[in-house]
Amino acid sequence: MTALPVPSDETLTQILRSVKRIALFGASDKEDRPSFRVMKYLLDKGYDVIPVNPRLAGQRIHGRTVVSGMADIQGSVDMIDLFMNSAAVESMADELVNAPVKVLWMQIGVINLPVHDAAIKAGKQVVMNLCPKQEIPRLGL
Repeated sequence: MTALPVPSDETLTQILRSVKRIALFGASDKEDRPSFRVMKYLLDKGYDVIPVNPRLAGQRIHGRTVVSGMADIQGSVDMIDLFMNSAAVESMADELVNAPVKVLWMQIGVINLPVHDAAIKAGKQVVMNLCPKQEIPRLGL
């Protein structure tokens, strides 16, 4: 099996310091879900996080209104954070690759090399199979 591409610590630090606004796809209102906990952590760290989940659109998670997709977000977004299975990422490939964001971040277990490669080719920075909630303290940010 081919090793997964992993950004350097310097690149991860640059991404996490430069990103301000995050669209968190797969946001959950269930406290036991990783996306719920990571969203809270990122908000506590000062990031502006927009929860994205078509099934929960209009509801609120951590005081933020859930939207159904990128088209529903007012203003610009720096990063898309994906909490969804790899097949769902594949089905959204065009939207993700063409989204007006600098960074595409796929959470732990979210691995899609074709989307990774297409996003890189489109000029985005891509992180795959990592979690910012783990990387921020590991990097001392």
